[in-house]
Amino acid sequence: MKIYTLHQTQKLPISIETAWDFLSDPKNLKTITPDYMGFNILSGADRPMFAGQIIQYIVTPVLGIKTKWVTEITHSVKNEYFVDEQRFGPYALWHHKHFIKAIDGGVEMEDIIDYKLPFGILGKMVHPILVKPKLEEIFNYRTKKLEELFGVYKTKNAL
Repeated sequence: MKIYTLHQTQKLPISIETAWDFLSDPKNLKTITPDYMGFNILSGADRPMFAGQIIQYIVTPVLGIKTKWVTEITHSVKNEYFVDEQRFGPYALWHHKHFIKAIDGGVEMEDIIDYKLPFGILGKMVHPILVKPKLEEIFNYRTKKLEELFGVYKTKNAL
């Protein structure tokens, strides 16, 4: 079983409270998701994030195919971190940790996503040509959008 990891850090010149208020509002996920993804929240975004919250989305990640995605916020500590895990969707495993910490002049945000693809060897074959580039594209968009919204610091991406 191959588990992949996407790791991204980003620094923004905002307070930890501003970062938390934005990141912990599920409705803001649409703002930082590329339009072509057809991202639409179906339910669960009616209040700020809390452990146990279930959020249902529709996304169109590839070839115009609509996919339902259900995530649960499994952990949430205000102004520090939260974790979302896929309960239903396109991945065999999706575990996304979001950390924020105060630094000189702003905050550092860190995303660590551990994921596994379905379909065994076929999933392994499509990872480098479809899944990995698509995830990098989505998170690069997110980085640029956050920079537009809150200002610019140097960013670092690693896979």
